[in-house]
Amino acid sequence: MSFRLSVLFVTALLASQANAADNNVAVVRDLATRVGPIVGSAQACRDIDGSRVQVIVDKFQAVIREASSQDADRTDLQKGFERNIADGRNIVGFGKIAQRQHVAAIAATHGLTLVAVADPNADAADVGVPLFPGLRELLHDGPAIDAVALCTPPQIRTAQAAIALAAGKHVLLEKPPGKSVSEIAPLLTAAQASSRALFTAWHSRFAAGVEPARQLLAGRKIDSVGIVWKEDVRVWHPGQAWIFEPGGLGVFDPGINALSILTRILPRAVFVTAAELSFPANREAPIAAGLSMSDSAGVAISAEFDFRKAEPEIWEIVVETDGGTLKLSSGGARLALDGEVKAEGENAEYCALYRRFLELTASGAGDVDLTPLRLVADAFLLGKRRIVAAFED
Repeated sequence: MSFRLSVLFVTALLASQANAADNNVAVVRDLATRVGPIVGSAQACRDIDGSRVQVIVDKFQAVIREASSQDADRTDLQKGFERNIADGRNIVGFGKIAQRQHVAAIAATHGLTLVAVADPNADAADVGVPLFPGLRELLHDGPAIDAVALCTPPQIRTAQAAIALAAGKHVLLEKPPGKSVSEIAPLLTAAQASSRALFTAWHSRFAAGVEPARQLLAGRKIDSVGIVWKEDVRVWHPGQAWIFEPGGLGVFDPGINALSILTRILPRAVFVTAAELSFPANREAPIAAGLSMSDSAGVAISAEFDFRKAEPEIWEIVVETDGGTLKLSSGGARLALDGEVKAEGENAEYCALYRRFLELTASGAGDVDLTPLRLVADAFLLGKRRIVAAFED
């Protein structure tokens, strides 16, 4: 029997128009959460005249002005409206990662079948399976499914996971699993109560060199660890403003891949001791970061993350041990010890990831590890904030 899977790449929120005569601040705040995402979605759609969208924005701003005579209320409502517009703008598109990684991996995994996609702006001809504007519509009107893979931006991912779990579906969460650490706990409780699999999909842990590296390090004395993870955000996330919005993680979106590998291969728990975060003057998330970390044995661990690196990218972890220098490169796909290659493989991370997900669904077990996300959260807690040049995509 083939396991039926739906992939939610994007979810749109349906909403009513605001009533310009309504002066209730609470009502307008609620309407902003409904209208804002639609406006953002329309702004991101090239087929919609931007001037027509701006008319809606202007009218809703008039509603905000009429909602209260207090400047503080108006400012709060305006900021909330802008955040919701950003959410809508950021959740549009059958993206590159979804198409190149998830769809291909599902097709290559025996026992899995992609039967539907949720995306408000995708072209049905490009998708090749039934297409729905959102998860609720898919669950109500779509084909029978067993599981959902959530590939939306992290800001909205946990809300969609809650909907899927409530409908009795197994859930795969792309990395990072959410915009915060604490919001995952209710999902885990819901998954356990319904015997549904919840999987935090740290895909980089499935790279060819990661498990061999873990085995090599298990019996060695580790002296130090250095991480260099640098790439060009314009190449990997072109036009995706959500990544620099609150909850988007900024440079930690790729950097968390390195942290997921680090916490897999080292034999002891890791914690952050200091951090410096570089925020562009016009953005809400860092474009570069330097972390100092350690483990319970006092091993010095450093990490350099940068979103401004032109090609070639650098995705490396170097571990100095009493038995030589271990180096993971190409994002974990290549492992060398003192220059001698010990493991190397093609990019098959997502195929291995979906095989693991299929295993979990068979038993309804969960595989939830929040350690990499906790390290990111600790970096924000401990990090010194440095303002750098504005970033324009």
